[in-house]
Amino acid sequence: MTKLIGISGSLRKASFNKSLLNAAIPLAPEGVTFTTGTIEGIPLYNADVEREGVPAAVQLLKDQIAAADGVILFTPEYNNSIPGVFKNAIDWVSSSMTGAPNVFAGRAFALAGTSPSAFGTLLSQNAWLPVLRTLGTDLWSGKRLMLPKAGSLFDKDGNLVDEDAKARLKAFVEGFAAYVARKTA
Repeated sequence: MTKLIGISGSLRKASFNKSLLNAAIPLAPEGVTFTTGTIEGIPLYNADVEREGVPAAVQLLKDQIAAADGVILFTPEYNNSIPGVFKNAIDWVSSSMTGAPNVFAGRAFALAGTSPSAFGTLLSQNAWLPVLRTLGTDLWSGKRLMLPKAGSLFDKDGNLVDEDAKARLKAFVEGFAAYVARKTA
């Protein structure tokens, strides 16, 4: 059984990227479990706080990533780059101050995202590349999913209603799952 986890980089309740992650879960092929992680409750990184103990929300996300064979980051794009709250969560999880193992090294990662702009999340995803390389991830370069004009892809309840976007999302999830399955076989 291949285990995937998806993490949305937005805290907003009606986030397009949370909706995209939710739409991706049922598209996982047979033999794949696909769960969600969250950045909710992760404080701003502070080494003084970490010395006192890793916050529970950070430890939970770290444990979820460690238990997964592959991770998809569903990244919004803020000001042409990575959302600060998302980068902060990854900074927390990647910290080795407490001697915790590196949950990123060699683990398969993929990037996906949607945005109201005409370019999807191209610049945010590009900004993630050096971060993920630095962390030693095995970045799946088969595809990146960037869906533009998010406002037209989802209904008022956050359901992905655009058939072309659904087909692209399905192909993306299936492709990443196959890559992860080959890697862990």
